[in-house]
Amino acid sequence: MAGRAAINRCPPGGAQGVQRLAEITGQAAVPLDPACGHEGPRTVAWIDERWCIGCTLCIKACPVDCIVGSHKRMHTVVEADCTGCELCIPACPVDCIQLDVVTPGRSGWSAWSDEAAATARRLYLERQARRERLKARHAQALQAKAEHKLAHVETLTRDAHGEELARKRAVIQAALARARAQRKPDPT
Repeated sequence: MAGRAAINRCPPGGAQGVQRLAEITGQAAVPLDPACGHEGPRTVAWIDERWCIGCTLCIKACPVDCIVGSHKRMHTVVEADCTGCELCIPACPVDCIQLDVVTPGRSGWSAWSDEAAATARRLYLERQARRERLKARHAQALQAKAEHKLAHVETLTRDAHGEELARKRAVIQAALARARAQRKPDPT
C-alpha cells in the first residue's frame, strides 16, 4: 500500500479536506479517522531551546524539513514552513517541543491558505524526492562495494581457502543481491 493512504487520515485538512480528497479520488467521503487526530486550528511547533539536547530525532521525523539544527546542537523550527503535524513531538526524548495555535477560530481546511497548503505539499514532495535520491545513492554505493569485494575476494581474504573462501564469496553475493534489489523500483 506504499503511496496510498486512506483519504480520512489528515486531521489538518479536516472534514472539508476529506471531502475534497473524495472528489479528487472518486472515493466515498468518510469521517476523519480519530486514530490520526482530530480537526482543530492550525498549529506550529516550537522547541524550548533550553531543553533541546540536539539528538536530531525531530529533524528525521519532520515530513517537511522545517526543523533545523545539527547533532548535539540546539534545534529550531522554521515556523512559516511547519504544518503542525505533531510528528516531531513523540520523537523528542526530552519533551521540549510544544505547539502554538496560529489560526484561532479556524480549523481544518479553513485554517489553511492556498499558499500555505501549496508550500506544505511542495516541501513534503521535495523531502520525499531527496530521501529517494539518498536511498538510491546508498544502494548504489553498497552495490559497488559488494561488486569490488566479490571481484577481489581472494586478495581481500588472505587466509581464506576452499570452503571458507566459498562461504565468503556466497556472503558477498547475497549482499550484492540485496543491494541490487534495493535499487529496483517498488512495483506498487
